[in-house]
Amino acid sequence: MEIRKAVASDAPEICSVVRASIIELCFADHKGDPQFLAPWLANKTPDHVAHWLANPMNIILVAENGGAVLAAGCVTLSGEIRLNYVAPAARFQGVSSALLAEMEATAARHGNCICTLESTGTAHRFYERRGFHDAAAAAVGKFGLTTYPMSKAL
Repeated sequence: MEIRKAVASDAPEICSVVRASIIELCFADHKGDPQFLAPWLANKTPDHVAHWLANPMNIILVAENGGAVLAAGCVTLSGEIRLNYVAPAARFQGVSSALLAEMEATAARHGNCICTLESTGTAHRFYERRGFHDAAAAAVGKFGLTTYPMSKAL
């Protein structure tokens, strides 16, 4: 597995990984309810991913093996992790952990002392096990879903 900076031609495959991860792995968050799922997926299109890639404030990374994208993540220059999604077939293989570690290292290289993110309920324990702590007294809502603001000192 290799982790590298994403390029424009990765947009369709990043989109596929992100959408599959949300639909299949985050089921406990959306329970298949279109009222919650549709807004969450609305900006997960190749065109939107291409805009994220073109944004100079974003650093989008992919984990790939044999040319196939296994996971995608985005960290901003200010240290906010905005994406960390793994293909369902690559779950529990250390891919997300490796990608997260590289996003943290990238944030540190850009002068950040802290990383922040909003976790789904599905990923909350994943982030806790990697040193993130709840950054708010209560969960908040996003797309009608419960999310957890979290942070980690780098």
